[in-house]
Amino acid sequence: MKNLLSKLFRIVAKLILWFFAISIASVILFKWLPVFITPLMLKRCVEQKIDGKDMKLSKTWKPLSEISPDLQLAVVCSEDQNFLKHNGFDFGAIKKAIEKNKKSKRKRGASTISQQVAKNVFLWDGRNWLRKGFEVYFTFLIETFWSKERIMEVYLNVIEMGDGIYGAEAAAQEYFHTSALKMSKRQAATIAVILPNPLKYNAKNPSPFLQARINWALQQMAFWGGKLDYDKEN
Repeated sequence: MKNLLSKLFRIVAKLILWFFAISIASVILFKWLPVFITPLMLKRCVEQKIDGKDMKLSKTWKPLSEISPDLQLAVVCSEDQNFLKHNGFDFGAIKKAIEKNKKSKRKRGASTISQQVAKNVFLWDGRNWLRKGFEVYFTFLIETFWSKERIMEVYLNVIEMGDGIYGAEAAAQEYFHTSALKMSKRQAATIAVILPNPLKYNAKNPSPFLQARINWALQQMAFWGGKLDYDKEN
């Protein structure tokens, strides 16, 4: 019995060591390599097939230098205003979300851009505690090994922006017939405000609710001075 437990312990220990080695190596590699596919993209393709739809996966990787600075600022203003200050987790936003969710049926999230990158690139879709634990781990890794510019670059290339549409370039082409670099401020704000629910919100024909959110995002962008200053991070 002791020999069996000893073997099991060694197997588990090896698996844990392999997990850490592979996960850290993957994060370091993706510090430079483009991310061409994510678990969510594969899941959406399967869902489309099950629903009898044509599979659609529109995505074109672009370096951050070819993505509008207005879009970079818009997603920070809309999704994570402490992006340049935090180390992956916005504890103030988490506290506010917990307090609001206790009183409201409409749940409020508190995931940072870094957390969204971690779960999109490295993890499966879901809300259980195991996945959340892995999300914390991978968020810590990317904040350790990647710059804020790299986190933003990956985010704006892999995030879901519509049905079968991923990343800034695909969204700019689909909604505005332009490139990710040439989007206007309003177009950038429109993309940013659909991110909480890109399968529901319509960027081509925004509802009055979305129009109000777009105007709010544009105001926030103006308050920020119209540009992100990555040199001021942390």
